Amino acid sequence: MSRYAHVAFTDNVRRVQEERGSAAAMQRLLASDPGRADRLGDDEAEFIAARDGFYLGTVTETGWPYIQFRGGPPGFVHVLDEETLAFLDVRGNRQYITTGNVRGNDRVSLFFMDYAHRTRLKVLGRAEIRDAAEFHGLRDRSGDARTDGHEEALIVVRIEGLAWNCTKHITPRYSEAELAHALEPVYERIARLEEENRELRSRLGART
Repeated sequence: MSRYAHVAFTDNVRRVQEERGSAAAMQRLLASDPGRADRLGDDEAEFIAARDGFYLGTVTETGWPYIQFRGGPPGFVHVLDEETLAFLDVRGNRQYITTGNVRGNDRVSLFFMDYAHRTRLKVLGRAEIRDAAEFHGLRDRSGDARTDGHEEALIVVRIEGLAWNCTKHITPRYSEAELAHALEPVYERIARLEEENRELRSRLGART
């Protein structure tokens, strides 16, 4: 974490760190070049590609924070290169709060969560809303769209900072697909036991 700390550790944040005794420990995160944006590596790209949703934070023109969950098939968020993410925005409830916020303030925060493995990746960036048709011009870098619903826009996020968070206080949760994979040996065991039970019943029936 380098640029992320320089963005997130404002003067007020640093004062609280001083008050609560963590300023010295946090100082090491500020020892990097403040002008160089963080880069997405292989670990980040793999993690993002496996996610079927993320939380997107924006700020209204009146200063209020707004959080929205964006979901889709795994891989619907595309890592175009080490500096850029992109995803297709599909029609929802048509309030367009996130879209309107980005028009006034392009700063965004993204939280990618893996509850099953208690892992999260925090991303700060600047978002740009483009015509959805432009996605096809990015296909060489992004692959298939991997999205469900009516495509309304292409959102491109230029990375400013990123940080992996600790696992503390993340409650493990599992998606239907994750549960199905984890329970596959159990289902196989049940199937074998049911087959054995049928065979035993057949043998007992043959003796009577």
